[in-house]
Amino acid sequence: MATDFKKVIKREYLKCVEDPVYFMRKYCTIQHPQRGKMKFDLYPFQEDCLKQFHKDRYNIILKSRQLGISTLSAGYSLWMILFHADKNVLVIATGKDTAKNLVTKVRVMFDGLPQWLRTGTEEINKLSIRFTNGSQIKAIASNESAGRSEALSLLILDEAAFIEKVDEIWTAAQQTLATGGDCIVLSTPNGVGNWFHQQWVGAEDGTNEFNTIRLHWSMHPERDQEWRDEQDKILGPSKASQECDTDFLTSGESVVDPKILQWYKENMVKAPVLEEGIDRNLWIWEQPDYTKGYIVVGDVARGDASDYSACQVFEIEDMKQCAEYKGQLGTTEYGHFLIDLATKYNDALLVVENNNVGWATLQTIIDRGYKNLFYQSKDLKYVDTENQLNTNRYRAEDRSMVAGFTTTIKTKPLIIAKMEEYTREKLVKLYSNRLVDELFVYIYHNSKTEAMQGYNDDLVMSYSIALWIRDTALRIQKDRTNTQWTMMNSMLENNGKKEELSVGFQKGKPGHPDKNPFEMDVGKDKEDLTWLLG
Repeated sequence: MATDFKKVIKREYLKCVEDPVYFMRKYCTIQHPQRGKMKFDLYPFQEDCLKQFHKDRYNIILKSRQLGISTLSAGYSLWMILFHADKNVLVIATGKDTAKNLVTKVRVMFDGLPQWLRTGTEEINKLSIRFTNGSQIKAIASNESAGRSEALSLLILDEAAFIEKVDEIWTAAQQTLATGGDCIVLSTPNGVGNWFHQQWVGAEDGTNEFNTIRLHWSMHPERDQEWRDEQDKILGPSKASQECDTDFLTSGESVVDPKILQWYKENMVKAPVLEEGIDRNLWIWEQPDYTKGYIVVGDVARGDASDYSACQVFEIEDMKQCAEYKGQLGTTEYGHFLIDLATKYNDALLVVENNNVGWATLQTIIDRGYKNLFYQSKDLKYVDTENQLNTNRYRAEDRSMVAGFTTTIKTKPLIIAKMEEYTREKLVKLYSNRLVDELFVYIYHNSKTEAMQGYNDDLVMSYSIALWIRDTALRIQKDRTNTQWTMMNSMLENNGKKEELSVGFQKGKPGHPDKNPFEMDVGKDKEDLTWLLG
């Protein structure tokens, strides 16, 4: 009888060694948030995931919330270190508590195993478990050196789309995985352009080794549309979309709705007609029309290898993108370049951001005497529309004004809000794939707007400044001129000469809304722009 029992145990043990699905379904216990401790009765989609973990070295999982995939990864980790000697599993998560949570799941499963399945432990705590067979699992919070110098059998990146500097972690871990280690990357989506999104797209395109696993909320057999609708109420539509729908475009914290940007990609973006300049980085879609007015806005690079000088050329009335530059010219050379470009476009209003090295470029423009350079007051109380927004050179001796546009903690939210509004309402004709790609990764981060780590926002900033200048300084100039024409019309009518004189934007056009023209929406608040009048 005892011999038969030993045979049964041996047979069961071998089944567990050979098949992680069998092991988990029959012997693993989990801590359910509502039902307490219970057997891990795998759903079909979870069983399929385990089979893919076992078959493919690298797996990337785009998942809905609360599908038990972290628990599944914990069970697979336990199977690996329990039945195989000298295996090293490393869990990296957004923070120590999240990392610790997965090790806790492993401990709960291990503690619930029958004695004949368990092995001796050398170390067991909240962040690590080491068995006498030489295998271990360890959890750490994310940092740039995480994974370096570890001989890994399995790397788990939990909620990878939210791990800061995950690209550096991945680079550090590559050498340790090169000896044959496996990797499971799992996350809900967090917008586009980040490392997780890049790896997913690369896997779909076949340019990396990852096997893709997409787990939509509807794969859970206990969820239906009523559950999904309830998530909208609990989390809000935007957050619920991120947490449930496995859709990169509807997730994340992008300043501009990615669906709008995708519309631009599909309906408006096109190749430039010409690619000019020494580096062929000046893209031209529309040549100048000498009956039109233009604005040229330049952002000057800091000068390091990761930063670019960028400029936008827009037709003022219709806000049509005519040209764009993104390259690495020297500050003096860039000043000459901007003058030539602005001159070509009908002596366009030339706006140069004057932060930091921008002054070197501006000085070149001033020295050459460009006649339509943008100036504003030192204290940002007003923009001089009388002297600069025409073809007369600005009075350089007026020391109350400074050349260029200053981006400050006050002006940046205004220009970004204006950019988001114009883009959302599709009031701008954008043709540049480079610009739209930058907008995809321009995000809210710690209550600020900035490019996602590893990306640039040079084109975004020049684009945003162009829209803000067009909708404030230029509108004020038009409104002043219209006021003057109205007074003249009134005088002519009083003299018995009824004539109609008018100039400016048509009603309903961008920049001339029916609301107070000097009041601008900034998020939920309104910004009074009457300070621009001086």
